[in-house]
Amino acid sequence: MSLPTSLIQLVLPERCAGCALASGLLCAACAMPLTVPARAVRLGPGLPGLPQTWTVADYGGPVRAIIAAHKERGRTSLARPLGATLSRAVLATVAAVAEPVPGPDPPEQAPGPVLVPVPSARAALRRRGHDPTHRMAAVAVRVLRAGGLRATGLGALRQRRPVADQAGLTAGERAANLAGALEVVPRVPVAGRGVIVVDDVITTGASLAEAARALRQAGALVVGAATVAATPLRRGG
Repeated sequence: MSLPTSLIQLVLPERCAGCALASGLLCAACAMPLTVPARAVRLGPGLPGLPQTWTVADYGGPVRAIIAAHKERGRTSLARPLGATLSRAVLATVAAVAEPVPGPDPPEQAPGPVLVPVPSARAALRRRGHDPTHRMAAVAVRVLRAGGLRATGLGALRQRRPVADQAGLTAGERAANLAGALEVVPRVPVAGRGVIVVDDVITTGASLAEAARALRQAGALVVGAATVAATPLRRGG
């Protein structure tokens, strides 16, 4: 977040990130789409390697504005409601897994999910000054643990090569743009662990599929994926 933006936010009263009309972080109307039940995402014929994905909101209207404010305009306090929303998608993913999620916990303790965020591009990290998906995942872990689920977060992925901006690309172009772009950070233990890939939005599924590929290649068991929102054309069933 730039210094001018920080100064403006200190001087001006906080407005709802969804509508910019009401005072406060989020008004009740704009927060409501983030509180609906999680649903499975359907992508037609699907993308090879894409894990079953659960989401909560449609990516449009106030939800789009909220995610953009968190990601691009430095309103990091939005990580709290977005992370809480993400935690419900994670819970739906866990519930859909027939077997207990493998993890590092002792056999007598029920293992919890390991949340692995999709990493931002390095240029985006420099521009934004923070990693929004990591921030949301950290909040989701705290919410899940407060609810009794032994969740953990793991920053296991990084970009191994530059990628183009995904905006405006077709599904095929997105898949080609991201193919082989991610890798597991050396010495981060993922082999044999059950992981859930998390992101803010699913559009074509290319980012989640590439993250899952890199994790599987390193020996992880990808049991599913979870996002805050999905583009309207890919609404859940």
